[in-house]
Amino acid sequence: MLRTPTGGAGHGTATAGESLVSIGTVLSRLRDEFPEVTISKIRFLEAEGLVEPQRTASGYRKFSPRDVERLAQILRMQRDHYLPLKVIREHLEALERGEQIKLPSPSPQRDLVDGAWDAEGEPPTAARIGRAELLAAAEVTEVELVEWESYGLIAPAEGGGYDAETVTVAKLVADLGRFGLEPRHLRAVKAAAEREAGLVEQMVAPLRRHRNPQTRAHAEATAKELAGLSVRLHAALVQTALGVRLQ
Repeated sequence: MLRTPTGGAGHGTATAGESLVSIGTVLSRLRDEFPEVTISKIRFLEAEGLVEPQRTASGYRKFSPRDVERLAQILRMQRDHYLPLKVIREHLEALERGEQIKLPSPSPQRDLVDGAWDAEGEPPTAARIGRAELLAAAEVTEVELVEWESYGLIAPAEGGGYDAETVTVAKLVADLGRFGLEPRHLRAVKAAAEREAGLVEQMVAPLRRHRNPQTRAHAEATAKELAGLSVRLHAALVQTALGVRLQ
């Protein structure tokens, strides 16, 4: 038996004929467009009142097709426009009232925020965002960001602003924080990453110093390949140590 949520705009209520799905199925459907979305992220958006799935008598969440589309809208507004949740909520309420909304221009660095290279494997351009945009992207407060900076997890780029990699780090630190992992716990992770980066740099340093421009270009390609292999090895080692298999 399903119980409809109380309060809100009723966007979690399914109409007759609509199939309801589990949170795992929702995650699977969203990951085609949002590969970094997690179950904890969906639960966080529910806790913030942005989506209201139905519940079975035993307490399991059940999502309607409209819930899934609503989640996709929220994630697009975050990814493409860096909108904070308060503004996203206002936009969704306006849409439910049948009003037209105007979103800020999409960020030309959308793939940067997702921490990805483009289809050709080239690194993204070095665009930067401001502090307020970083806070909105990571959904954290100024106090939290200051704490991250004090532990060296986050730092502005030379000349000011935050680059794409820093945005990705901020999002991941925020997600880990929702599981109770504090910045002091993550210092060891940062130290390990710096050691891996140092190893990669050691391997390509002779190529970087070469006079031949093609050799220097080869150094950058080699560094990217080594970095990718290092990340994959790290993930495999963590999974092996935990005895789990990630999707």
